[in-house]
Amino acid sequence: MKNRSIEKVVFAQEHAMGDMYVKQPLPSRQVNYLDPFVLLHHAKYEIEEDHPLEFAGVGPHPHRGFAPVTFVFEGGVSHQDSRGNVGTVYKGGVQWMNAGMGIIHSERPAVSGTHEIIQMWVNTPARNKMDQPTYHPLKAEEAGNFVSNDKLVHVAVASGELLNVKGSIPTLSLVNSAMIRAQKGGSLFIPFGESHNAFLYVLGGKVKIDGQVINKHHMVVFAHDGEGFELEILEDTKALFMSGEPIGEEIVSQGPFVMNSQVEIMEAYRDFRKGKMGVLIE
Repeated sequence: MKNRSIEKVVFAQEHAMGDMYVKQPLPSRQVNYLDPFVLLHHAKYEIEEDHPLEFAGVGPHPHRGFAPVTFVFEGGVSHQDSRGNVGTVYKGGVQWMNAGMGIIHSERPAVSGTHEIIQMWVNTPARNKMDQPTYHPLKAEEAGNFVSNDKLVHVAVASGELLNVKGSIPTLSLVNSAMIRAQKGGSLFIPFGESHNAFLYVLGGKVKIDGQVINKHHMVVFAHDGEGFELEILEDTKALFMSGEPIGEEIVSQGPFVMNSQVEIMEAYRDFRKGKMGVLIE
């Protein structure tokens, strides 16, 4: 199989989100939108033992028109929403929520100590933007697991299919997602659909792809000239890999909503203010 080359390497600049700072390679000046991937936020923070968990994290807020997805690399996250869904996942787990026509949710730390998460915003097709919301929590032990021949690279597949391993989370368009943990000296070829847009984000460690060294807090965006990529592990590494079939529709992303027009954004704000997305009292 032919290796894809690297199209861009994007450094994750730091952004303030309320009281929290996150690293954000997408959107950025280099990549505004990688259809169907809208946004990537990488957060690493400490929760002190005496800090009330119910006041930490992110409080109730609305979404419409896309899937906010949380990958938990360290710690734990507790979810509540206005549709009555409640769930908690810990290290290695994933929470995938299709916001659909509108939902209000909160995400709070489930434990004290070190937390490291990635929140991805994955666009959904126009035909699904006003669907009923759904919530899919995935525990670490429920992910599809693949271990490289050298036993040094572990791939936990949450959605789609990678390395002949299927993820159990249903998606509204074809999206492959996997959390990667690897030890120095490991290597693995990861194949995926030729038509897919794809990226690898390195949370920690150092890897080599297509002859180029990639350090932590960088996102690799792949060109459309091959069937996968060879991953070489230069230091113990944590990474997120995602690939997806482009939806091919214009989007407008504003505030907590991702729609197809400015009018639909205005309608989303109106419906939120009218209470049509429900109420969440924690």
